[in-house]
Amino acid sequence: MARPRKPLLSTDLIVETARALVDAEGLAALSTRRLAAELGVSGPSLYNHFRTKDQILEAVADSVSVLVDLSMFEGGEGGEGSERVRDWRTALHDWAVSYRAALRDHPNIVPVLARGPGRRPAGLRLADAVYGGMVEAGWPPAQATSIGALMRYFIMGSALGSFAGGFVDDESAYDPADYPHLGQAHLLAEQQEKIDERAFETGLTALLDGLAQQYAQLGRPE
Repeated sequence: MARPRKPLLSTDLIVETARALVDAEGLAALSTRRLAAELGVSGPSLYNHFRTKDQILEAVADSVSVLVDLSMFEGGEGGEGSERVRDWRTALHDWAVSYRAALRDHPNIVPVLARGPGRRPAGLRLADAVYGGMVEAGWPPAQATSIGALMRYFIMGSALGSFAGGFVDDESAYDPADYPHLGQAHLLAEQQEKIDERAFETGLTALLDGLAQQYAQLGRPE
């Protein structure tokens, strides 16, 4: 009986396996030796696809950026009758929600993504789409750059950790003599997802409201 063939080693398989390892155990768990073992190959065989561990991490980060929806920035070219990137506020909102969802599903890779896009193709496409969308919607280039930076700070920060999950569920940790306003803090962790989602939407709405005021001052039509 013929022995079953091992799946051919490919760039996609390496990235997929590395991402699963980072998702499950964190960045510290990833090494070329560990990754090779997970793939059932020898370490040197990885070097046919990636020269270093950092290149693998960059590829994993970019594979997460690919998951972010950018279709809301695929508007017309401007001019009469075009949508001018739908509505820039709605586009930013929907993009931010999609971006946060991708990071929420792969939180351990966020520190790598937070360094910026570097040379990563999907990361650069993301930056290009947001900047281009804002300029097309009528924002001056300098402010479009600031909007992209602002939104990235906010989204990345929301993905780096859970506010609600940072409180222990032990009521005795919140002595009212020391913390008179934290009598219900022990209940936060059990509602972590709801609280964090609500906080993200509250902050996102506040950001977009502020940007809308600035946009109005530019004399641009909504």
